[in-house]
Amino acid sequence: MTTVLVCVKRVPDPTGEVVLTDDGLRVDGRFAGYTTSAHEEAAVALAVALAEESAGTVTVLSVGSEDSVEQLRGALAVGATDGILVEADADLLGPADVADAIAQAVRVRAEAGTTYDLVLLGNDAADTGDFQVGVRLAYALDRPVVAGIQTVSVADGRAELRGEGPDGTEVFDVELPAVATVLEGGVSPRYPSVMGRMRAKKAVVETIAWAGGLTGSGRQALTVPEAPPSQVTVLGEGAAAAPALAGVLRELGVVSR
Repeated sequence: MTTVLVCVKRVPDPTGEVVLTDDGLRVDGRFAGYTTSAHEEAAVALAVALAEESAGTVTVLSVGSEDSVEQLRGALAVGATDGILVEADADLLGPADVADAIAQAVRVRAEAGTTYDLVLLGNDAADTGDFQVGVRLAYALDRPVVAGIQTVSVADGRAELRGEGPDGTEVFDVELPAVATVLEGGVSPRYPSVMGRMRAKKAVVETIAWAGGLTGSGRQALTVPEAPPSQVTVLGEGAAAAPALAGVLRELGVVSR
């Protein structure tokens, strides 16, 4: 039986226009809406598949305000077993704070008799781009960590973690318990059924108050780069444009000369 903890974050929908808060320190999601990042959706899908294969369990955790329960219930609707909300003001937390809050929740569950073989996180935060939480969490828990994995299998107390590196597929074999950060692309996200949504409404979400000291992110400001300039060239109209179009295709190497 494999027990997995998946960490998710309530983030502004990245498909909408990126708007910053007045202080420039955060992405403002009031207009785009909020969601779970694609990396974390992949982590949830991997965790649920592992649990189904081994009759295990999946706990989903979020560090943030009560609003984050929406994202927790989204994961519960696709197969997670239970949820944990570590209540804190996420806007004030930096990667070290988030890692400490997750580690505290892991220890609270361990004291209550539940230990996690594997802790999965998204490879980076969709709103702030922080890549540090997984590594900091692994150090806090004294566990091995692998970043940027896309698939995982568990057998005989070990995990085989695979991800795409610059030279092809990279395979890591680690002893459990372990921590891993997930990149999207290795598995399709799961979508909730009607029954799943109904089950999620009744599922248990435990609230834990974070008791750590605030370090903060040290972030000075975020910036939104200007959109690259676009240029349109009219090649002509009707059949008269054919020679010019053929010339462009030859320049691009689409057709031979």
